[in-house]
Amino acid sequence: MTLIALVVAAGRGTRVGGDIPKQYQKIGGESVLRRTLRRLTAHPAVDGVLAVIHPDDSGQFADAARGLPKMLAPVAGGATRQASVKAGLDTLRSDPPRAVLVHDAARPFASDALIARAAAAAVAEVAAVPALPVTDTVKQVDAAGPVGATLDRSSLRAIQTPQAFCYNSLSAAHAAAAAAGIDTLTDDAAVMEWAGHPVTTFAGEADNVKITTADDLQKADSALRADAFASRPDVRTGTGFDVHAFGAGDHVMLGGVAIPHGFGLAGHSDADVGLHALTDALLGALCDGDIGAHFPPSDPQWKGAASHLFLAYAADKVRARDGLIAHLDLTLICEAPKVGPHRDAIRARVAEIAGVPLGRVSVKATTTESLGFTGRREGIAALASATIRLPLADDIASDPASAR
Repeated sequence: MTLIALVVAAGRGTRVGGDIPKQYQKIGGESVLRRTLRRLTAHPAVDGVLAVIHPDDSGQFADAARGLPKMLAPVAGGATRQASVKAGLDTLRSDPPRAVLVHDAARPFASDALIARAAAAAVAEVAAVPALPVTDTVKQVDAAGPVGATLDRSSLRAIQTPQAFCYNSLSAAHAAAAAAGIDTLTDDAAVMEWAGHPVTTFAGEADNVKITTADDLQKADSALRADAFASRPDVRTGTGFDVHAFGAGDHVMLGGVAIPHGFGLAGHSDADVGLHALTDALLGALCDGDIGAHFPPSDPQWKGAASHLFLAYAADKVRARDGLIAHLDLTLICEAPKVGPHRDAIRARVAEIAGVPLGRVSVKATTTESLGFTGRREGIAALASATIRLPLADDIASDPASAR
């Protein structure tokens, strides 16, 4: 391989807060790290991507990297950024690339053009880094606060990643720094400078921000969600309805949650009326048939199947059309069991299955005032609606009359 992107993802990111490191927290419904990896693996100039991760994060990393091409097996990082990069470089030693790009996991917005500039610099230079002019006035202050000097900002640059290097030179520089006990250098350009190599610059990007604080995370999430909705102006709504009769059993499945009851629900699958109705609502919004067309009761493989498979399938079909699920609304109709005590659990489970934020899932329950089959406690019914957003459909884009 000629060019490997080495992603530094072993840090704890404590300034962001939360229960998990910042690289695994989500922005726009996707983890920061997955967005970073996805951009690098999709770029034609990058031959492979190697992530350096914390030893405790293997499970979270597997989720972040799942299904992405060009991924190499991750390597465990060290106690410092320098140690982590060196661990990644050492892993490549048996089959060294000509060049490497070293990139921060917490910079998920590097554009294709920026990656292309870095790749070109990796071929042409021993060391090159993306740089932005400093636009604010920069002052030097002492520990007590008084200003000591105002620096000439015309010669100052803010440095970003991905940074581009000749692999052999960077690997040797890291080895020399480690041998000398130097472990406080803040980026790989500094390691090369310490080793005596010239470092050049190429144009960085203002949008290539590094997520450092909780505020950074919130701003990135808000911006991505706004962009995602704006780029999918085709708003569609589908509805679904399902009914299942009571049968033998000691619980019912409602919205993916097992609820104790004196009866079960009869059906070919697990008879989860809530998930069946939601599945039909999504398929209806896609104009893609109904649940029976995709999971026919005549097919023995679906006998006793867990209905979360059906809803996840429909949600994946929305994403396959580059769509977003904007809202899911489920109404459960029965005299018993009581849904209220389980409402929050059902909302959470539906959100998990469909891959949407909890705030985009509504669950309600009602009775029929003792009327009809539900009133006679013979079964449960469910009514659902789903709102999705898709990129402008070809049939609308090509038909001015329908667009009006």
